Amino acid sequence: MRFTYGKTDWSSQERGEENSYLLTNGLGGFSSQSIIGSNARNDQAVLMACTVAPVERYHMVTRIEEEVEMTGEEESKRVSLSAQRYADHSREQSGQKYLQSFVFEDFPVWIYQVGGLQIRKSMVMKYGENTVGLQYRLTNRGQKTMRLLLTPYLQFMPKTERMPEGKPFYIQLDRIRSHWKGTIQDGIRCLYFWTNGEGEVEPFETRYETQLYYAHDNRDGRPDTGCAAANHRIVLNAAPKEEAVFELIYGMGCEKQIESYRVDRLLAKERRRKKALTSCSGLRSETAGQLVRAADQFVVERASTGGKSIIAGYPFFGDWGRDTMIALPGCCLATGRALDARSILGTFARYCRRGIMPNMFPEGMEEPLYNTADASLLFLSAVYAYYCRTKDLDFVRECWDTMVSILDWYQNGTDFHIRMDEDGLIEAGGDMEQVTWMDVRFEDILPTPRHGKPVEINAYWHNGLCAMERMAQALGSAEPKKRQQYQKTAVHCQKLAQQVRKSFREKYWNPKTGCLRDVLVKEEPELSQKEQQRRKRAQDQIRCNQIWAVSQPFPILERQQEKAVVDKVFELLYTPVGLRSLSPDDPEYQARYMGDWKHRDLAYHQGTIWGFPLGAYYLAYLKVHDYSRDAKKTVQDQLTGLESALREGCVGQLPEIYDAEIPTVSEGCFAQAWSVGELLLVYEALEKGPVLFHTGE
Repeated sequence: MRFTYGKTDWSSQERGEENSYLLTNGLGGFSSQSIIGSNARNDQAVLMACTVAPVERYHMVTRIEEEVEMTGEEESKRVSLSAQRYADHSREQSGQKYLQSFVFEDFPVWIYQVGGLQIRKSMVMKYGENTVGLQYRLTNRGQKTMRLLLTPYLQFMPKTERMPEGKPFYIQLDRIRSHWKGTIQDGIRCLYFWTNGEGEVEPFETRYETQLYYAHDNRDGRPDTGCAAANHRIVLNAAPKEEAVFELIYGMGCEKQIESYRVDRLLAKERRRKKALTSCSGLRSETAGQLVRAADQFVVERASTGGKSIIAGYPFFGDWGRDTMIALPGCCLATGRALDARSILGTFARYCRRGIMPNMFPEGMEEPLYNTADASLLFLSAVYAYYCRTKDLDFVRECWDTMVSILDWYQNGTDFHIRMDEDGLIEAGGDMEQVTWMDVRFEDILPTPRHGKPVEINAYWHNGLCAMERMAQALGSAEPKKRQQYQKTAVHCQKLAQQVRKSFREKYWNPKTGCLRDVLVKEEPELSQKEQQRRKRAQDQIRCNQIWAVSQPFPILERQQEKAVVDKVFELLYTPVGLRSLSPDDPEYQARYMGDWKHRDLAYHQGTIWGFPLGAYYLAYLKVHDYSRDAKKTVQDQLTGLESALREGCVGQLPEIYDAEIPTVSEGCFAQAWSVGELLLVYEALEKGPVLFHTGE
């Protein structure tokens, strides 16, 4: 899709910073700024490099200050094209007044006009490398000599850390160096750059900007000021009536490698790569094609395994187990990237411990975190989804021992109080543990305690058992010598799934609300009476979690119950951009996600709209209406709202969350993998039908 913005979109600095672009390199590195060229977050940069994919990320080039100097016979004049706010208002820059248009289609293009000079700026990241290229095409139609002055501001700091004032930088021919206190790779100390023959490099004594103001960090309660340093300027001259093309490339590779690149070729190669992604998916909708491109930005290398993984969201997150398992079917399977799906599943299988998939690979840490009850169950479904599309039994066989171990640990008990109860249902969580996706803990406060038997965990459990039964049958048919062994597993899973289905229907259905309970509360005598009462009230809260009991391929409810759930979710939770996490009728409902860290955490799952459950809602709606023509038309009509969502926040992407009451401005991560992946499954279902799963009991 082609996204075009004009002057009305930056009628004020605040408006101009509402939207941003995102370029990624398949390693976890990225480039992102607002469409007017400012940084509204500390985590935005021209080059955020990733040296150990995908989580060791370093803020290298913060921004590039752009100025135009006009020289005539009588006077010289300098104007700034840059737009950046400062905490002390010392150097407020509003160069967006010279910005004529911003266009994003695979990569961003800015067009400025100053007097008789038109500047067309394009930017691209090289896939698979920490390299960013900028091209400035200057068309001087006036009578004055024009000079474009570019001043890069640098940090050379780990992502999220504030650069100390006084950090030294040195420029040497084709590289910039900086000393570093502490243990770090030598490569982080050096950044190579290249300019074409028309450019001049003018070094100067290092100066520091200490008052960079990040408005969106301020809004989110994060530290809102930053520091960056500059020690050189790059100059391009354009004579009257002349056109000149200037290129500037920064990279973490060697200087010879950087010198061999040309921005035109990098742009053309990236355009071809993204066109091939869309073609590979086989999806015809233009919006679906944009989501295919968006999904690509999350699929990254993982150096520790030599395989692939999925970044949960930009600009904040690394690769998380739960997010990966939810996002993978859409981001990889619906897009025709089965090999990437196989690699990602293999990556996470290697890290499975005591039946639990890792929930998070933290930045800069070697050991993953395992605080999740759902990632392992979603893994079972993801392997089955892969098998349904590819018929690749060899990979199912590779994962088999891991999948069987998940069943064994969940039935017999493992960490985080995860175990199967006598009724066949899974319970999880205890003490201060938060092991579902509603996982906020602020100090000793659990805003959404779901200890006991969360509804979606048991929907996933049932679906995983049914999937294991089908895969066991397929393996038994392919391997006659092991048929009895696989048949034993299939029978066990079938019987257990029947028990789970019976218990689920008896215990989760709430006749008072006409939908599902959110959690079957676990008795915790050590809690105060007030807290016990609060948790019992939480049992009957109307939340979006129940939608996954309907959207799963293998039915766990009666058809009339499924329809009732879908209707209740639409009545109280549905919006065109996502589902509310809690009914507005609930006394704990919070309409705004704002303020400091504590207030945001307390509102995170108490009404805040999340993008990713919307996919499950649409799939559930199609399912209970048997994919009829009218049902498809209803969903297609409702999906038209996505086009405006793709224009807001991060251009061409879908965000993490919105305010519960008025979802006009995205919050949290401006690009979220599971928001994109879940809606790709909807477009696939609309165009290809329910071709992947068995849908009957």
